[in-house]
Order: sequence, then structure tokens, then C-alpha cells
Amino acid sequence: MSVSETTIDPAEFRKVLGSYPTGVCVVTALVDGEPAGMVIGSFTSVSLDPPLVGFFPDKKSTSWPIIEKAGHFCVNVLGSDQQDVCRAANAKGADKFVGIEFTMSERNMPVIANSIASIECRLYSVTEAGDHWFVMGEVIRMETVREDDPMLFHRGRYGGFAERM
Repeated sequence: MSVSETTIDPAEFRKVLGSYPTGVCVVTALVDGEPAGMVIGSFTSVSLDPPLVGFFPDKKSTSWPIIEKAGHFCVNVLGSDQQDVCRAANAKGADKFVGIEFTMSERNMPVIANSIASIECRLYSVTEAGDHWFVMGEVIRMETVREDDPMLFHRGRYGGFAERM
């Protein structure tokens, strides 16, 4: 059997890959005067020269096309104490920003208050990647806001980093 003939059960795929923890971010943009956002757990650095970052929204996402329309976005790295922000940003429709405190950056992007870091980007490219898109952004401004534990997603649950000696 060749690699291209292998069939992987989607439930098993999710279970096995769920063993790998990911950080949790909220990608935000301002579109037609309204904040838009989506929770992502697939954020990564891509390149230093030029400075690029990337994430993978599902093709079925209703939030990504709205953010894409803006042509720029801000990645807000959530702290382990921001589960309420994560839940709110994960809501459907116009209620995503109810209860979320944010400010507008100089480049007119929503920056979530008290996030660990914010990374403002210009949309660089969008590439098809199976049932997802691979979105790359060119970093135009970034800031570490506070030194704290990041929010992690692992085996279907949100939590924080626990150091063991």
C-alpha cells in the first residue's frame, strides 16, 4: 500500500493530533466599522525575512472571509486567565465582542486588552490546504504586553502551562 492510498479515520486523526497542545489566539480585524474575530489554535511563526506568521482557518469558517476582507489583522495571544475572552470570541454572529475589552491600534485593528502579546499583520497570502486555508501575514507591529502563562488547548480542553520540577 502506498502513502497516497492510506485512509486515515478523521476521529482517530483528531484524537492523535489532540495529544499535541497548541496556544490559543484571537485574530481580530475591523471591517465596515465593526470588530471581527475568530479563535485559532494553529498559529505559528513562518519567516524572519520577511517577518511572516501563519494560521489555518477552516474553509467552513464564517469569520475568516470577514477578516480576509479587511486585508490586515491582529493576532492576540491569550493568557491562561482569559478563558472568558476565548468563549466570547468563539460565539457565533455579532456577539463575539460582547464583554471583550479592546482598544484600536494606530493601524485601526482591535487589540484585546490584557492579552500576552499582539501581532499586527498585513495579509500576505492565502493558500488552499485541504479543508483549511493557510493564511500568512506580514508582521508590521508587535508587542509583548505582559509576561504570563499562555492559554493552551489540549485534548479538547483549555488550560495553562504547568511547570514541573
